[in-house]
Amino acid sequence: MEQKTENKMGVMPVGRLLASMSLPIMISMLVQALYNVVDSMFVARISENALAALSMAFPVQNLMIAVAAGLGVGLNAVLSRALGAKDEKGVRRAATNGVLLLLISALVFVLGGLTVVEPFFHAQTDIEEIVVSGIVYTRIVMVGSLGLFMQILFERLLQSTGRTMLTMVSQTSGAIINIILDPILIFGLLGAPRMGVAGAAVATVIGQWIAAGIGLYMNIRMNPEVPISMKGFRPHGATLRRILAIGVPSVVMQSIGSVMTFLMNQILIAFSSTAVAVFGVYFKLQSFVFMPVFGLNNGTVPIVAFNYGARKPERMRKTIRYSITTAICIMTAGTLLFHAMPDKLLAIFDASEEMLRIGKPALRIISLSFPIAGFCIGSTSVFQALGYSVYSMIVSIVRQLAVLVPCAYVIGRLTGSVTMVWWAFVIAELVSLALCLTFYRKVDRYVIRAM
Repeated sequence: MEQKTENKMGVMPVGRLLASMSLPIMISMLVQALYNVVDSMFVARISENALAALSMAFPVQNLMIAVAAGLGVGLNAVLSRALGAKDEKGVRRAATNGVLLLLISALVFVLGGLTVVEPFFHAQTDIEEIVVSGIVYTRIVMVGSLGLFMQILFERLLQSTGRTMLTMVSQTSGAIINIILDPILIFGLLGAPRMGVAGAAVATVIGQWIAAGIGLYMNIRMNPEVPISMKGFRPHGATLRRILAIGVPSVVMQSIGSVMTFLMNQILIAFSSTAVAVFGVYFKLQSFVFMPVFGLNNGTVPIVAFNYGARKPERMRKTIRYSITTAICIMTAGTLLFHAMPDKLLAIFDASEEMLRIGKPALRIISLSFPIAGFCIGSTSVFQALGYSVYSMIVSIVRQLAVLVPCAYVIGRLTGSVTMVWWAFVIAELVSLALCLTFYRKVDRYVIRAM
């Protein structure tokens, strides 16, 4: 096993290490956020109902990413611990069993794309344009989802050994391909057929498959510490359980966002389809703020896990402190941006007067919760790295299902104002802050200080 790579996470000054691990991921995730916005920007030019269809498809897309990324978190943590402990057999088992888990997960979504998409959209609305566009878009991205799962798998393998620059190359390449193909396939440019909403889905799938191919190549050629050959492979129960013990709570935690979005869409459609479109636009825009923080977390998890395996608590504490402080700063900048120019942000999506009326207060109110979310997201990366993903899961369940959705429903019913509904986000984030502080004190006392 390559000693130099191990020394990077165990010896390099923490500030420089966190920057070298996180910045490439943050940049690539910003590019991912850009392609999400471009996707919706072009679809908005078809019609506002087409944009609403993408908003209603978002829970399914988010669920796919949640499963792939959540299992990737489990794989990443198990791999990094094995690397820190110099357990070569454990590294090999983690990599190959991780491949198995993500292949099975992708197959489930392919089958779902063939069976459950139509009833999913008919359960949300009876507006024909939204239903037809949503079914076409969602079916394509689900049937082609193996590319997404393999892309995330290969990126997590690279992250576990500190090769986040290669991760950036993979993610950025796929996103750029998507951005280029979007207008070509949606509007039928350069001799391509005019595919409308279906073109946006096809562009997304092609970008994911290209990123997966690049990731596979780089793992084979440039990541020798983590062998992914399946020759002679047999499932290893203990390794699968360790990955799932960390990964399943992460999957649940991220999947809750899909449930929350679906339920919020039902609350908002009672006001208007424009309110649903605004909610979808918000999620596209907030990704510019949240994606860098998630990238920071992706860099934090392997560092904390590695140094936990290497029994270096002081390096763990420094990493956690730098990571959470940076996350709060990024989120605060996002709040200032959303307050300063909500109309200009909404104009990216050809916002009508009605969308501006609903959207401007929405962006300003929801963004008040961003700095609080920065601390909470930073805390969850610590829980995941140390094997306490269940804490992250509890925080997400309480914030999004036990607080956010009920508050939004009650506020909407009592006030009859869609503007007041957005305050539910701030209330939910304050509750999650209290939980994160409680859980972090417990982990610090019984895990980090006990080393």
